[in-house]
Formats: sequence, structure tokens, C-alpha cells
Amino acid sequence: MGPCDSEAGRCAAAVDRSLLFELHDATVMRAGSVILHVDDFVLAEGEHVALLGPNGAGKSTFIKLLTREVMPLYRDRAPVVFRGNERPTLADVKACFGVVSASMHAQIGVHLPAIDIVCGGFFGTLGLPRGVQASEDMRDKAREALARLGMAEFASRDVLTLSTGQVRRVLVARELVHDPQVLVFDEPCTGLDPEGMYRIRGAMRSLADEGRSIVLVTHYPEDIVPAVGRVVLVKDAAVVADGPKENLLTDGIMSGLFEVPLHVEERNGWYALRGVF
Repeated sequence: MGPCDSEAGRCAAAVDRSLLFELHDATVMRAGSVILHVDDFVLAEGEHVALLGPNGAGKSTFIKLLTREVMPLYRDRAPVVFRGNERPTLADVKACFGVVSASMHAQIGVHLPAIDIVCGGFFGTLGLPRGVQASEDMRDKAREALARLGMAEFASRDVLTLSTGQVRRVLVARELVHDPQVLVFDEPCTGLDPEGMYRIRGAMRSLADEGRSIVLVTHYPEDIVPAVGRVVLVKDAAVVADGPKENLLTDGIMSGLFEVPLHVEERNGWYALRGVF
């Protein structure tokens, strides 16, 4: 399993479209060790991509590189370019992105109405900052976002009384209130039961159909909604393959990626992994 051809790696979807991100020779270090290296990667405006790989491979670091939560080693040529800008402001990048993660869910530990969690999206907080009140316009947008995710009836419910899947949808609504162009789902189905997985995958599918870019981070091909046609495989702190999912989601490549015998099944654009015993 090796890197795909450099042009194929860019994916047909990126041709003749403006680029959202470009990564070139981007290296992230921690405690003297490389935790991620990306030779070349481009993401077009409106393109959908899934980052797939085992735990600890570097997938979340890849996302933090895009969102400027981590910085790469200095190069004469900028390693990260955002919409053609080699020195984008953090505010510009944050305005573009909405991020939903299982780790964010774990940070919710106070009794608040779900709508307050959603309104926190206007301020970049989980809930309203101390001493701040959401305007009625903000609350209207929060209710609309909850309704789009089938959560309107839970707006006034204490978030700590909701199921894990319901809270995850509240977090998606929290990101929608500032109308991001790119939605990042970082291990979105971790800890969910089948009903929760179904709802979150349905939300990803609907948002992709709206024309927003979906960047999915996962180690489960089952999370890759049909609209996501491109897969980037990450292993041992490096991108090892990048291309159409039908070329990469195969028995041999998945078995090599996770280092266990696996069988890939496909049905109506959805993929699933099965262990071989």
C-alpha cells in the first residue's frame, strides 16, 4: 500500500475548482518526535474527504494542522496555505470551520438547557459565557439548527439528561449557527448506539447534500457517507494513500492499514469492515 499518483491524489473533484487548503512538506513535531508529516495534500472548496486510519496514526493532528491548533515546522515555502493565503488569520480559519468531536462531548459537565449549548456556538464556548445573554435572534437560529437535526423538542431539556446520540446532535447544531463552509466530524460515532450512529450519519449526509465540505475523521468505513468519495489513509504519522474510496476500501489495503485480516463489504455506496477469523 503506497501513495497514489500525485495527480490522482488530488482527486478529480479538485480539478478546475478553487482550493480551500494546500499542504506541502508539512511536519508537526512533539517532544522531538514527528507526530505527522504530509508531503502534499489539497482540498477543494466544497469537496468531501474522509481521513481513515488506526488510533494514534495522526488523523486528529492532521485536522489541528488545518484549523491552526498546531503549527508545522518552518519552511521557506509555506507548509499550509488557506484559500491562497500563506498567512491566514486564526479568525478567518475559525469562521470557515465547524468541528464536532466525541472529546468535545466529554467536556460537557454542567446542567444547561440544550439551546444554551447551541447558542455557545456564537461565542466559541460550550454554553454561554458567564454574564452573557443570547439575543432572541441567536436563540431563533439555535432553534432552527436544532430543528434541522430533529432536536427541536429538546431545546429546553437539560443537556445532561439527553442520550449520547442526542447530545452529539446538539453539538452539530452548535456548529451550524455560525454557518461554516466546512464541517469536521472527528470520530463522530464513538460511544453511540446504533440509533445514535444512524442519526449522526444521516446528519452528515444531509449537510454534505447542502454543499458544505465534510471532513470526516474515523477508523470505521461505516461512517463514510456516500457523498464522501475521497479517502486519505493515515498510518504511522504519515499519509500513505489518497484517492477514490472504491480504490482504497479493499480487503488488502484495509488489512494492511489496520494490520489485521479484514473483509470490506459495499452496499448502495456504504462500506463496512468485517473481521476475518
